[in-house]
Amino acid sequence: MIDILVYLFANYHDFNARPKTKTLKRKLSAVGFKDEAISAALRWLDGLKAAAIVDLPNGHRALRVYLAREQQKLGHEGLGFIAFLEAADLITPALRELVIERAMMLDDDPVPLAKFKIIVLMVLWSHQQDLEPLVVEELLDAGNSRLLH
Repeated sequence: MIDILVYLFANYHDFNARPKTKTLKRKLSAVGFKDEAISAALRWLDGLKAAAIVDLPNGHRALRVYLAREQQKLGHEGLGFIAFLEAADLITPALRELVIERAMMLDDDPVPLAKFKIIVLMVLWSHQQDLEPLVVEELLDAGNSRLLH
């Protein structure tokens, strides 16, 4: 599924410029992705698109207390990366919650940092955030955690 998300990001720079589901399924299948993975990725994206977010007014920050299940699922690297993104003002509290929700849907336990970064990228992409090339490069990084050290 993650490979499909990366493929979509690389080929459709505007989230809303993606073809309709039927056409997209056909294109992804032609590239060589399996039907089951395509369906899972498109369901995941549909859920992301349908998610409503409500941001706090500028300057308002809330302390996020993670449930034990969230701590386990996100792992130390994921939680550290969220803290980094918030401290760098790359995500808002509302986008943070969306990242957490989407990560909790993956089968991995804990979610590897490389996959977690792709989730962050998809959330930012779907909400048409301005992405600096260095941020995109880091999010597409194969899992090296340079930012956390």
